[in-house]
Amino acid sequence: MKFDSGYTLKETLLENLRSARWRPGEKLPAERHLCVLYDVGRSTVRRTLAELKSRGLVKQIMGSGTYVADDIADKLPPVVSSEFVISPSELMEARLIFEPGMIDLAVRNATSADFAILEQCCRNADEAETVEQFEYWDDAFHRALAAATHNGLVINVLTLMSKVRDQSEWGLLKKKSATPERRAAYQREHWTILGELRQREVETARQALFNHLVHVRRNMFGY
Repeated sequence: MKFDSGYTLKETLLENLRSARWRPGEKLPAERHLCVLYDVGRSTVRRTLAELKSRGLVKQIMGSGTYVADDIADKLPPVVSSEFVISPSELMEARLIFEPGMIDLAVRNATSADFAILEQCCRNADEAETVEQFEYWDDAFHRALAAATHNGLVINVLTLMSKVRDQSEWGLLKKKSATPERRAAYQREHWTILGELRQREVETARQALFNHLVHVRRNMFGY
């Protein structure tokens, strides 16, 4: 399982967009060229482009190709400064406030494609062999929840939170606390959240996500 190929490609394409290597309205290289250029499979390229499209960063025209969105400057996710240091407990507090609030929009706006991405995140996390692989797909699941809202600001905030999760202190705490039994429990909770979303059950989905985050907090911080 090439668990990091999609993430690496996405970050590379985002950097090209941030640096204005590809300008608003400019056509991106064809899928086959991206495959060769970044040594990834066609499915990875398509999945990554679909995520960028869901964030409003690119647009796809049937029979023509993929183009940089005209208003991309308003939609690019923020870059986290090396001086921007948030403690793991602060991040957890913010997630408990913010993420359950995404559910209303996700229930209202999620498409079949969004559900497919969420399911794939769950399946890949089920197959993860290391804590690092699990953490990647755990984070991807929560980012996919944000993407399912189809709200640019929500997506950007979750992207910022995801960057904070990349900081070493969070990773060390998660690795220490994420035993195989706890990872299995987190996965059951993810599947429950997805199931409630598919049923368009706002309250039960929101409560399931809140309970999941409380569970993670208890395992990481003891409260």
